[in-house]
Amino acid sequence: MSAASQEETERYLREGSGPIADLALTLPVFVIYHLGVVWMDVQNAADIVTRELKALANSSLVTYSGLTVAIGVIFTGVLLVLGRGHTLRWQRFALVAVEGILYAVAMRLVASYLVGKVHLDAGLPLTTEGPGFFTAIVLSLGAGLYEEIAFRVGLYGVGRRLVLAMMPEALPGPKLFASLGWALVCAAVFSGWHYFGQFGEPFELRSFLFRWVCGLVFTLIYVFRGFAPVVWTHALYDIWVLAF
Repeated sequence: MSAASQEETERYLREGSGPIADLALTLPVFVIYHLGVVWMDVQNAADIVTRELKALANSSLVTYSGLTVAIGVIFTGVLLVLGRGHTLRWQRFALVAVEGILYAVAMRLVASYLVGKVHLDAGLPLTTEGPGFFTAIVLSLGAGLYEEIAFRVGLYGVGRRLVLAMMPEALPGPKLFASLGWALVCAAVFSGWHYFGQFGEPFELRSFLFRWVCGLVFTLIYVFRGFAPVVWTHALYDIWVLAF
């Protein structure tokens, strides 16, 4: 490893995740998803941006693509002006991708083990015929980005703050149990989400429990490592499941 790469690795591990770094590291996911989804008849159910971009572009593919790329270019320029250009170095993208792969494999093993402990087949959740390769890649990126915004940032993150705000006099112990309880609820809602929409599956206890555990793992990654690592973990796991 070169001195520059080693320095960037140490800086990434030392600084961890933060709002600006998270946005920088998820920027490729945003751009690639939005450039790909416009060619498809389906989009991620949690995606609230594509429809607005299409309306703003007046359904022009060229304009839509230009707006998507412009968002990426503008944000990159802002990072450079703010002196945060190091958040866009390739080493950081490599690190968060490797981190995501490791978490995805660990999550699969943990979920399989725990579901197996309740005497259910611990294989992958049963699915109907999945989308094609290109569609699977694009939808996986959209799921990683928008479902993590919806379920980890919105439902868990904002919801947890509201829950704790209702118990201001509570000691750290009860607050911790409240946070854990809310994480369980959010994971259950996340799991149930997969039985609705165009690619929704028939409900099955095995797959529900499997995804419930996955939702808890995603929450742990979000809490301890941040938004960007959980987005990459989710996207890479879905690519693994849907495209291969």
